[in-house]
Amino acid sequence: MSESSATRTARPRRYLMCPPTHFAVDYAINPWMDPDAPVDRGRAVAQWGALKSAIEGLGHTVELIDPVPGLPDMVYAANGATVIDGRVLVASFRHPERSGESSAFEKWFRGRGYAAVLGADHVNEGEGDHLLAGRTVLAGNGFRTERAANAETARYFGRPVLGLSLVDPRFYHLDTALAVLDERTAMFWPGAFTTRGRRRVAELFPEVLAVEESDAEHFGLNAISDGRHVVLPAAAERTARLLTNHGFVPVPVETDELAKGGGGPKCCVLQLGDGTALPAAA
Repeated sequence: MSESSATRTARPRRYLMCPPTHFAVDYAINPWMDPDAPVDRGRAVAQWGALKSAIEGLGHTVELIDPVPGLPDMVYAANGATVIDGRVLVASFRHPERSGESSAFEKWFRGRGYAAVLGADHVNEGEGDHLLAGRTVLAGNGFRTERAANAETARYFGRPVLGLSLVDPRFYHLDTALAVLDERTAMFWPGAFTTRGRRRVAELFPEVLAVEESDAEHFGLNAISDGRHVVLPAAAERTARLLTNHGFVPVPVETDELAKGGGGPKCCVLQLGDGTALPAAA
C-alpha cells in the first residue's frame, strides 16, 4: 500500500549549479545531441533560472560555480564530482570535449575550503553515475563510468559500491535511468538495465516504481528528490501522476531546451550535502 504525502519527509539540501551562459550543442557525445538542431540559449537560461528558483522555493540552498568559456556542458553540474560526507571525488570525463571541467570543479571545491578533494584516476562522471541509497553508492557502468572506477569510489568514501550495468545508450548516465526518491523508494525504467541490475534494484529498495519508456525519454527519471518533493520535467506527466499516487509531491519544470544536450533537472545539480553540512576537515 502506498504512503500518503503526509508520511513523506522533506530534508533540506545544498546543491551546486552552473549557469548555462555558454550552453550550446556543438558536438555529439550522446544520442540526444544534434549539432544541426538550433539551441535557444536565452530560453535555456530562463529554464535554468526557473529550475533554480523551484529548488530554492522548496527550502534548499543553491551555490554557484562560474561557467567556463569553451565548456558548454558545464551546466550539467552533476557530472563534475561526487560529494559524500564532505569528501569530494572529482570526475574524470570519458570524452575530451568535457575533460576541462574537471579542473574547474576541483578549483571550486578547494577554493571553498573542502580539504578532502581527489581527482579520480579511473573514468567516472560524478553524480551522473553515482547515486546514494542509504550507505550504498549505486554506480552506473557501461557508457561513461568504467567498472574499474567502482573500487576507487568504494576506497575513497569507505562505503559499499553496487555496480549497475546500463544497456541502452539513450540512458547513458545512471541518473537518466533511475532516481532515488528516499531511502526506501526508487523509480526507474527497467529497459535501461540488465536482468541482474533490475533484480539488484528490487532487492535494495522495498518500493520500486517503474516509469513508462516515453516519460524516461523525456528525462522523467532525471529528477531531484528531497524525500517528499520531486522536481522533474513538465513533459513527464505520467510520472508526475505516479509520484502523486505514491505519496510524493511532483514539482514540474520546463527543461526541454536543456534536454537538447542530453540532460534534465537532476543533471543540472550536484548535491553538496544536507542543509547544515560543512566541508570536510583536514
